[in-house]
Amino acid sequence: MEATVSNSTTTKSNAIPLAIVAAMFFILGFVTWLNGSLMPYLQQLFDLSPIQASLILFSFYIAVTFTAIPSAKFVKKVGYKNGMAISIGMMMVTALLYIPAAKTQVFALFLVAQFTMGIAQTILQTAVNPYVVRLGPEESAAARVSIMGILNKFAGVIAPLAFTALVLGGFNEAAATGPLTQVEKDAMAGNLVMPYLGLAVFIGLFAVGIKFAPLPEIEEEDDNDKSTGTVKEALAHPNLALGVVALFLYVAAEVIAGDTVGSFALSMGVANYSVMTSYTMAFMVTGYVLGIILIPRVISQQTALTISGILGLALTLGIAFVDSAATLNVPTFGEMPVAVFFLALCGLANAIMWPAIWPLALSGLGKLTSVASGLLVMGIAGGAFGPLFLGLAKGSEATVASSQTAYLVLLPCYLFILFYALKGHKMRSWK
Repeated sequence: MEATVSNSTTTKSNAIPLAIVAAMFFILGFVTWLNGSLMPYLQQLFDLSPIQASLILFSFYIAVTFTAIPSAKFVKKVGYKNGMAISIGMMMVTALLYIPAAKTQVFALFLVAQFTMGIAQTILQTAVNPYVVRLGPEESAAARVSIMGILNKFAGVIAPLAFTALVLGGFNEAAATGPLTQVEKDAMAGNLVMPYLGLAVFIGLFAVGIKFAPLPEIEEEDDNDKSTGTVKEALAHPNLALGVVALFLYVAAEVIAGDTVGSFALSMGVANYSVMTSYTMAFMVTGYVLGIILIPRVISQQTALTISGILGLALTLGIAFVDSAATLNVPTFGEMPVAVFFLALCGLANAIMWPAIWPLALSGLGKLTSVASGLLVMGIAGGAFGPLFLGLAKGSEATVASSQTAYLVLLPCYLFILFYALKGHKMRSWK
């Protein structure tokens, strides 16, 4: 059995569907990578400790744990197209939840909004990722996902810049030098309202557009395969089971590099801390472009994953052990601590991991594709636990030195990904 585009549409061009799906990846990226600026923003607004601040990302990504498998069943029932439209509609409603959270300045409400947004994104991820993989040949799937990833990560470049301009205003320099006054906190909270209202309106209009867009449905055709399509059966495939673990650790590393870099820069006294996620995302975009150019023409998906794992290990050691006083001059930014630059550069190491792991993990799954997709999406929960373990490693009273060495939590992530690239994805039996 194969998950394929409906027979009535197989002769039509995939250009329009891919363009629409690309817009979805942009929205996913914009909303997701707002967390990189939202985290240090809420740290200043509520005077949070590193562990408390990690709950901002934990509440967003932990939603995957509860909804990944149900979302797979939901998408299978309503179809990929309807699943994408409904999930984007949920994102619109959730964007409105941030407004009362800002007005009341209640931290718990922000966590509820983060959790709800995580649920909506889980459903969308479950539908859109296998959709892209199946809209073309399997051997070029990584390049196709890379194209989607460029839009996703480019949105990650734009989101922190927009957040800084619309919400933080001139408060970022004040935040880098010391605690904010209550008047400054009230002004920062008020600045959050209109941007999220505008975001909700835009997402809502797009959800309506998706419902009526010319997107072909992906059907699961049974070729006399009597498989029941259960989670247990899917996990009997080592390349999938190990792929779920690899994806979990990859997302942990990606979120640490993308969403904690602003807080790391803030702890080192960097005034423009709120735009640091843009640099991580810019490196990721560079990696995706390289993936499109090189895969599969020059290197295979697994070779690219191997190189990425090795680069991640080297950068992790650099973050932890480079002199905290060492700086370099970065174009458009100025003086930046080398440790912060290395953390942003992890975006380059992480870039090709998602588009490489997905097709390797789904290879040969056939009828199990939708269940396998739900399991892989569950790996996004790594984004909840990565920052949490980082916060625990930093401690309640983090110093610059402890903040640097805390990033050694990235080592096991990159080591396992390297194992998956070299051996794990080739395994077809547990014996």
